[in-house]
Order: sequence, then C-alpha cells, then structure tokens
Amino acid sequence: MKNCLSLLLVLLSHIMFSQTQIRSLSEEKWEFSQSGQNQWYPAKIPSVVHLDLYENRLIPDPFYSDNEKQLQWIEEKDWIYSSTFTVSKEELDSQNIELVFDGLDTFAEAFLNGKPILKSDNMFVGHQVDVKKILNLGQNTLVVRFESAVKKGKERAKEISYQLPEGVRVFVRKAQYQFGWDWGPRFVTFGIWKDIKLRFWNNARIENVKYSTISLGKTQADLEFSVDLVADKDHHYNLLINERTYPIKLKKGLQTIKVPYEIQNPKLWWTNGLGEQNLYNFNIELHPSKKLEVLDQKTIKIGLRTLELVQEPDEFGKSFYFKLNGVPVFMKGANYIPSESFLPRVTDSIYQQLIQTAVDANMNMLRIWGGGIYENDAFYEECDRNGILIWQDFMFACAMYPGDENFLKSVKQEVIHNVNRLQNHPSIALWCGNNEVDEAWHNWGWQKQFGYSEQDSTKIWNDYKTVFKELIPKTLDSLLSKEKNIYWESSPSIGWGRKESLLQGDSHYWEVWWGKQPFEIYKEKVGRFMSEYGFQSMPSIETFRKIAPENDLHLNSVSIKNHQKHPVGYETIQEYMERDFPVPTDFEDYIYISQLLQARGMQIAIEAHRRAMPYCMGTLYWQLNDCWPVTSWSSVDYYGIRKASHYQTKRSFEPVMLSITEDENDILVYGVNDLPQTERGMIRLELLDFESNIPVWQEYHSNVNNLSTKDVKVFEIKGTDSSLLCRIPKKVFEKFNKNKVVLKASVFGKEKVHTAFFYFVKPKDLTLIKPNISVYILDDQTVLLQSDVLAKNVFLKAGDVVFDDNFFDLLPRAWKIIKTSKPVQQIDIKTLFDVMK
Repeated sequence: MKNCLSLLLVLLSHIMFSQTQIRSLSEEKWEFSQSGQNQWYPAKIPSVVHLDLYENRLIPDPFYSDNEKQLQWIEEKDWIYSSTFTVSKEELDSQNIELVFDGLDTFAEAFLNGKPILKSDNMFVGHQVDVKKILNLGQNTLVVRFESAVKKGKERAKEISYQLPEGVRVFVRKAQYQFGWDWGPRFVTFGIWKDIKLRFWNNARIENVKYSTISLGKTQADLEFSVDLVADKDHHYNLLINERTYPIKLKKGLQTIKVPYEIQNPKLWWTNGLGEQNLYNFNIELHPSKKLEVLDQKTIKIGLRTLELVQEPDEFGKSFYFKLNGVPVFMKGANYIPSESFLPRVTDSIYQQLIQTAVDANMNMLRIWGGGIYENDAFYEECDRNGILIWQDFMFACAMYPGDENFLKSVKQEVIHNVNRLQNHPSIALWCGNNEVDEAWHNWGWQKQFGYSEQDSTKIWNDYKTVFKELIPKTLDSLLSKEKNIYWESSPSIGWGRKESLLQGDSHYWEVWWGKQPFEIYKEKVGRFMSEYGFQSMPSIETFRKIAPENDLHLNSVSIKNHQKHPVGYETIQEYMERDFPVPTDFEDYIYISQLLQARGMQIAIEAHRRAMPYCMGTLYWQLNDCWPVTSWSSVDYYGIRKASHYQTKRSFEPVMLSITEDENDILVYGVNDLPQTERGMIRLELLDFESNIPVWQEYHSNVNNLSTKDVKVFEIKGTDSSLLCRIPKKVFEKFNKNKVVLKASVFGKEKVHTAFFYFVKPKDLTLIKPNISVYILDDQTVLLQSDVLAKNVFLKAGDVVFDDNFFDLLPRAWKIIKTSKPVQQIDIKTLFDVMK
C-alpha cells in the first residue's frame, strides 16, 4: 500500500511538472521612466503611463476640472518600462519557453537581457516570442521601450503626398477615441496595457480551439472542433474533448486537427427575453500517447444557436433583420464605447455592472463601436451569460485609412488575432468593417475640403476597397465557418441624407441633434435597422461633484465646459429644452430637465421604430456608456449612474409594449410584441385629470380600428408583431382641457398589465399641481409610493441606491411599488412641478 501511494505521488508530481505552465510577469516589480531622463518610478502592470504618473503623484487627476489640457505633453514623449525577474532551474529546463505579450500600446520594442526580441506597432494584437536561448538561470531583465504614437503617426503621414482626413490617428493601429471625440477627452496612452507572462511547455501544446456547427436539430447537434496544435517533434498523442479520446499524430510545427463531436438533445442559446442562455463547457486536453500526463489544456464555453442576417428584396427595398434559431428577432439595445479612457482600470466587475444595466433595460444587442477596442474576454463572457448579442465593429471610425503594405500586414494580424480570440462566443452576431467610413467619404465633403485631385481620390478609395472589401472579408473567410461569418462592410450602409438609407441596410439617423430637427421627425424617419441615433444629457450632480469644486458647478464654469466635448453641445441642449420643457436657472434642476429631455427624445424614437416592426427590425441608440465623467449621449454615466433615458428605455423595450401616438386626425394605440407567442387580453382606455383617479372618459376595445363598440372583447397582439389596436378621433377630447388630462391605455394580458400614457401637450405646457407623495418602506428593499395628484417625472434619490424604476409618472391615488438595490432610510424626491413653480 505504501509503495502504491509513493508511486501515485510521483506520478501526480510528474503530471503537474509536465503540464504547460503559465507564469505572470505582471506581478513582478516594474518601474518606468521618461526616455532620456533616467529617473525611475514604480509602475503597475497592466497599466498606461498616465496612470503610473498619477499614482506617483507626478500629474494631477486627469479627469478633474480642465487638467486634461495640462497633460497633453505626455503624448509627445517616449517612455520606458523595465522589470527584473528570476527564472528557476526547473523552469529553465523546460523544452520550450515563450514570452507572451497580450497587448502593448502601441509602438513598442522589447529587450530581454539586452537583446531585442520584439517590435510592435499595433495595440490590438498579442505576441509570443521564443526566449528559451535568451533566458538566464537566476536574474533576467525585460525592458519595453515605447515611442510616441503621435510622433510616429506624423512620420507616417509624411510618407504620402496627400493629407488623409483626421490626420495622425489613421496611421496608427490604436484606439481611435484616445485622440479625442465629441464625448471623450484626448489622452493618447502608452504602456503594457495587458498581461505579460512566461509560458513553459514540453513536447506539444494547444495554440487555439474553435468550433463550427455542422447541423443543429431538435435531437442532435453536430459540431466540428478545429484544434491548432504546436509540436516540437513528430509524435503520437491523444486529444481529449470532455473525456472523449481521439488518437492523433502530430508533425513538428503548427498544424490543425479537426474532430467531429455530437450532442444529443441540444439545448439552444437564446437572447435576453426569448429564452435561456444555455452554455456547454468543453475541456480540451492534450496527452502523450499511452501516458497520463496532461501536456496542455484549454476550456471553452459555447452556446448552440443559429443566426442569420436576412436581406431580401421586398416592396419597400430590402429587409435587414436577424433570425435566431429560425425566429426573427427585433434587436433592442445601444452602442457601446470603451468604458475607460485609461483601459487597464476596467475590471470584470465594471463589465458585469454595465451588462447588467443592459439586461435590466430589456436589451438583447450591443454594438461595439469601431473607434474603441476589441473588448476583453470578460466582456463577451458576460454577454454570453446574459443573452446580449454583439454587433462587432473592426476598429476603424470616421476617417480614411492608408493602404500601404505595412499597414495592411498589421491590419491582417489584428483581424486574425481578435477573430481567433472571440469567435467561440455565442454573443458575437456580426463583424462590421468600420464605422461611418463609407458614409464619410461620400457625404462629408472631404474631396472638396482637402482639395484632392482625381488621382488622389482614386487612390484613397482604392485603399478603402482593399481593406474593407478584400482584406478583412477574405481573412474572415479563412478563419470562420460559413455559419459564423456574417460580415457587413460599413455602418451605415447609406448616409442619412439619402432616402435610400431608410429603405435598406442599417441607418445612422442624425437629423435630430446634428440637423436640429424636432424629436417628432423620428416618427417619419424610420429605417430597416436603426443602428445609431441619439441625444445628449448631463450626468448626475454627484458625478459633476467628483470632477469640479462646488463653486464651479454652473454651465459657464471651466470644469463643466471641459466636460462637454461637442462644440455646440450645451447650446443644442438648450435649444431643444426651450422647445419642450421649462428651462431652470438652478444647475441641479437643469441637469434633471436635460435628462428628461433626452428620455423624451429616445422614447419617441424607440417607439416609432418598434411600431414599424417588421419593416424596422432593430434599434440601437447612441450610446450606452461613457469613458469619463462627461455630458454626452450616454444613458449610463461614467460612474454607472443611470439617467432618466435609461429608465425610459427599459419601459420602451418591454417585450410586450403599448405605444400611443397621433396623426393629423386621430390618437393611435399600438400593441407591440417581441415574443414568439401571441399576447391575448383586453384593452381599456381612460382619460384622467391630474387631480382624480376617476376617469372622465373611458372605453373598452378589441383589436379594431374604430370606436364602434363598447363591448369588452379579447384582442390579439401576434408574436413578433406591431398592431394598431385602436384609433380614437381627436374630436372625442375637444371638450377637455388638454393641459390638465392624460390618456391611459391598459392591456390586461394573461400574466401582466401593460400600460402607456399620452399627454396632449408638451411638458412645458402642462398645468401641474403640487403633489404630496407618501413613501412607505415595506421591507429592506421594497418601497411603496402614492401621490394625491399626478406627479410627473418622479425622480428618486437615496445616495448610491439603484431603483428598479425612476423618473416615472405617478397617477393620482395610484400605488407604485419600487425595488431598491439596498436598504433605504430616506428618499429625496423631485418632480417636474418642482422646477416649474
């Protein structure tokens, strides 16, 4: 027995020693210095130089007041990072040792023990270098030198005879938003922004694992795994996939082994609101033939689903919608930008919080915008778990890009690296070449602005075609199976100034905001898939207090102006506010009204898009989040505080929704249903004055288009459908004071009552009465509210407590139950009446 135990311990020790070992160098002691100064300071890895300068108190808080302006010198300098680490004899005895860089930002050269081992010019790619012969037993020194991306961009710009729009940034493969945007600051970063590690391995290892769905039926799913393996000599091995063993023979070098795999009675992966997000775990192991050693292993999670982008000619133009597991799905969501200016500060918990805000708002899709980054794995894992599909842009935005050999080579590496990394996620729905590049070239007047000759214009457009019509789609074809390779060249497909943009493809509609058109134009300008539109609002007063002193909290302050990056942003908010709302003089009230204004605009847009279903099959507003504290188009600010528009989005994205609108003669009540099943119920219409919960007028309706019956009947809103439930002539309401009444529509469904409100005048023209709101704390996380009269736009605030509903209308003598994220003792309440008095 003792001999058997000893043998087992030796065997286990051998197994552990034989496995591929990963050792993080990010945890070693690092230091950094400005090039040429030889003055060193402690550094953290992953990091960027701005963070390390701030942590060493060498610069002030970059986000505070207008400190951004004082810190632009950083981008013009070069920087050096260095670390000394030890390597043991056991580690050095490994047959193969590689130094793995997950991400270097951006122009970097690495030296190990004084020897150059790597040059990088692309922030979006990883690198692995064989360092077996360079490492020393004991101490080793790793130095990474970073050159200014701004200076390198200027050098590359001089290599061509014409000027490209947006200048320096287009020549560097780096997050484009860091050069400044109309919602973001200019912080052009440097640094080791992702992990560095040593990988020790013997005989063979797994490079990458991907899978394809060959067929997916009710009783069986047929998959094919493609496993990229690296061997240092010809040999026989066993490949295990979830304990199923596949004998293989490997040759020296890199090769791909394809393995079939069947799953009985597969459970499908669905988006948020349509079903469960079933995920299958797969453990892939590599063993020597006839031995128990585990040479290497990887784990992946996959979701079984089919996804199609359907574009078929119809009477209007061409459809544009996604079909998931054979079911047409209306996409509801937002555009996503990087959640930080200094990316290493983003944690898994930040991703969890942001994705949860999307789930809470009934979203099922996010578009990762092309001016940011390919997000970390943790982001996509959260989307997988929560049923959020991803429209994934490649990282090109609002500019024209070069097409020289080195640039194309770097872009190809970027595509390969990120597609291989991300393709197994069921959340990835579509790969899009760029954001607004095609649109910009054809509609933004660059040819005239930059005085391009015919020869220059031809060259620039040919470079565009090389990147987005050839290189990227051909590279995708080489990496992805057909069922995963949904590629869309440019978003939008046609610019918003052309009528065709609303008849086919996806649309970015910006006549509201940029064109100063009223919110009501959203009802007319509805495309097949609305992938961008939006309106700005200010973040909360708590957010402003973190970036400005109390005496600087006003619209004319340096701090507040610096945290608005649109050149006429505040003026545009003011103009729209004057149209629809009272304009307060108090700063905190102004913030409140700006958020109500944004919410009103987004409600009009979203509900117009949903009423147009199935003509329109997607609505993604600009934008979900912020990269710093700022006045912007976001519905959730930098600190995760949800604005009024986010709560309105939640209501407007309900799977079954009522929407009330009007045309010249009638008030129209629509029922909208995203679910496959039909919703059956009864509709009740009530006209209420602001003081009483007793209707001054009411009707019951079935699914009819007139008021010819008062009988209570059952109507149907079919699955994945928008239906006109009833049409009410405006003359019915002529005898009522439109400034003092609200129309309420209620649908009594099988499990839930769906409601909608309609006001006959704009918010500024309502004759409101001071509400007395009673608050009852029912338990630690449940609050009940009641008002004696209509309370319009009730805003609840209690520290950092998150309410499951906010900025809502509370009808007279109606009860409303609110859930809270944590116990509350006292709640501050603001209503629209409070800023109108």
